[in-house]
Amino acid sequence: MIDRGPARRSAALLAAGAVTRVATAALRSCAPGGAGRWQRKNYAGRTVELYAGPAAALGAAAGAVALPARVRGAVALAVLGAGACGAYDDVAGEADPRRGFRAHLGALRGGEVTSGAVKLFGISAAGLAAGALLKERPVDKILAGVVIAGTAHFVNLVDVRPGRAAGAVVALAAPGLLRAGAAGVLAAASVGAAAAVLPEDVGERAMIGDAGAHALGAVLGAAVVAGSGRVGLVAHAVAVVGAAVCGEGISVVAGAEG
Repeated sequence: MIDRGPARRSAALLAAGAVTRVATAALRSCAPGGAGRWQRKNYAGRTVELYAGPAAALGAAAGAVALPARVRGAVALAVLGAGACGAYDDVAGEADPRRGFRAHLGALRGGEVTSGAVKLFGISAAGLAAGALLKERPVDKILAGVVIAGTAHFVNLVDVRPGRAAGAVVALAAPGLLRAGAAGVLAAASVGAAAAVLPEDVGERAMIGDAGAHALGAVLGAAVVAGSGRVGLVAHAVAVVGAAVCGEGISVVAGAEG
């Protein structure tokens, strides 16, 4: 029997990269809402574009298109849900100086629903819904949701300078290219979408924003879930929760890239 795994992974990587590039160009050409909505100042005060973030979300989802319907649906929920919540925060949270979950949860206790709170609960819900589709047993469904949402948050935490988030996804997903089945295909989708935005991100012509960081993190988390049993899920869940607790203070001090 011919092993079609390498071909499927190659197709996923190329599809994710191609869709990301095409979507970036399409968004740049039509600039919904006006070009000004798609521009931000980065950490160095340079004006950069935000098209790459939503484009990366579309590309990552496209990389999973050849997988079985249940897995494809889970990935679409996780990636597009995370990307949409991140995009909302990119737009609505631009002028909000508050950073970190503690600040947004504190505001929520005071009756204010911030864009950060919407992002937190929205991505968590998308992760749990995706985990429920990817795993069979109740405990595994919850753990899978934690891993997907937690990985999305982790990638966003490291997005404090050009290329760090996309570069981290490429580095973390690359070993998964050797995995069989859905895990390998999703790792390939992660690499393809992240690599497609990396040159412009590093060159400070674009930033992936919360939309791209969370979407890329979600597909990376889905790849981990697809290739992990109970022990692996527990280990990764502990790792991403620990990273969130330790990394939030660093992210708040350093500030987001934008």
